[in-house]
Amino acid sequence: MSNDSDSREYVIDVHELNKHFGDKHVVNNVSLRVARGQIFGFLGPNGSGKTTCIRLMCGLLTPDSGTGTCLGYDIRRDSAQIKRNVGYMTQRFSYWEDLTIRENLDFVARIYQMRNRRETVDKSLEALGLQSRANQMTGSLSGGWKQRLALAACMLHEPRLLLLDEPTAGVDPTARRDFWEELHRLAARGISVLVSTHYMDEAERCHKLAYIAYGKLLAQGTSKEVIESQDLATWSIQGEHLSELSEKLRATPGVDQTVVFGAALHASGRDHAALERAIRQATAGTTLRMEPIETGLEDVFIYLMSHSKDNFGAQT
Repeated sequence: MSNDSDSREYVIDVHELNKHFGDKHVVNNVSLRVARGQIFGFLGPNGSGKTTCIRLMCGLLTPDSGTGTCLGYDIRRDSAQIKRNVGYMTQRFSYWEDLTIRENLDFVARIYQMRNRRETVDKSLEALGLQSRANQMTGSLSGGWKQRLALAACMLHEPRLLLLDEPTAGVDPTARRDFWEELHRLAARGISVLVSTHYMDEAERCHKLAYIAYGKLLAQGTSKEVIESQDLATWSIQGEHLSELSEKLRATPGVDQTVVFGAALHASGRDHAALERAIRQATAGTTLRMEPIETGLEDVFIYLMSHSKDNFGAQT
């Protein structure tokens, strides 16, 4: 496939990106591709390099080494053109609380030097369901409405790519669900979305995922592909005294991980036969109920996090 056809097929196509801050290797040889109209989720512990990685891929930061394109533009040479076609929504709400929703959007439209500002703002208010609150002071809005305003603001200049840095942090579940429905509507229109999140239900709504820990890309693909890549078997155990059982199993060969999920204990391991033997021996003669289950995305991410090393070599 030629480079021209590659650039048309992939909104982002980056290879071996590296970034240091002092002696810390924040992004370590990261390569990935994002297709047009794709919601691509970034997961990983705090300080793992997710946000830095997203910024590098979109020309907002210059890599120490590595190459790539974003929206067909070179991430090193063409950062100004990339920025004109990208909408960036930070985790921290950064609009003016003493202005109304309409005034905030009008101010952003002025910054972009948009023609027909009033028409553009009206369209944005309608698209995000903000008309009824257009004249409400922003400081009085709930987290969900502020989030909707932030999305409207970063969509004003009709970007082809959205960068969302933990956009639903501190937002109630209903507002989170509505927000994700809006993201899927945007993706259906061909807009690509890069989003970092800590929520597993949100991760499962992404078309593809990347798990980054301490600068390294440990897994990427669809939710199903990420789960299968770790080849973990998982058993669910129900009954009493699960915390004590968890401690016992954790020290048993064949058991790589134990996590309590509500009323059940999940035990996972890569050696499927050894895992089953360990569980059957630990539960023999008890009233505990056990069964093999499909390994979930959260099981995999807990496993990845616990088996990754930080930038200074300390086990997390």
